[in-house]
Amino acid sequence: MKVLDLKCAHQHVFEGWFGSEADFQGQLARGLVECPMCGDVSISKQLSAPRLNLGATPPLKTLPSSASTSSAGGASTSTELVPAQASPAGMSSQDRQVLQDIQGDWLKMVRQVMANTEDVGSHFAEVARQMHYGETDERNIRGQTSPEEAVALLEEGISVMPLPMPAALKETLQ
Repeated sequence: MKVLDLKCAHQHVFEGWFGSEADFQGQLARGLVECPMCGDVSISKQLSAPRLNLGATPPLKTLPSSASTSSAGGASTSTELVPAQASPAGMSSQDRQVLQDIQGDWLKMVRQVMANTEDVGSHFAEVARQMHYGETDERNIRGQTSPEEAVALLEEGISVMPLPMPAALKETLQ
């Protein structure tokens, strides 16, 4: 099993699991690999270090630090211990975790919206206007409309908000 760090053209970072490198390349060529955040199929593989879980604690390496301590001879020495493993693309593991948490929270929010709204598809603007002008009962809806139509709705005082819906969320996730 190959676990790859992937990134879309919009800089969303995510993980993909493939049976082999050939599996990944084949799916990528057929447009089957897409970003779970935005649905983009312009995916690039990122550099990643293999992770070998051998049950041992990670080795520590010594780096210079601004804090100093006195040694027995009176000379000043300084050390700071940090894990030796570096994260890909210069991002710290803490920053990477924060980014993954944000993306995970965003996906949860999108799923919540999908579970609690009715999909009116391309009739979004029409249905939103009917609700706004009292022609139909108000309810939570989602759908598609053009940017120009969204601006027109806002100018009429109808609150709308763009929310990208990845195609992967519209299907059952495994």
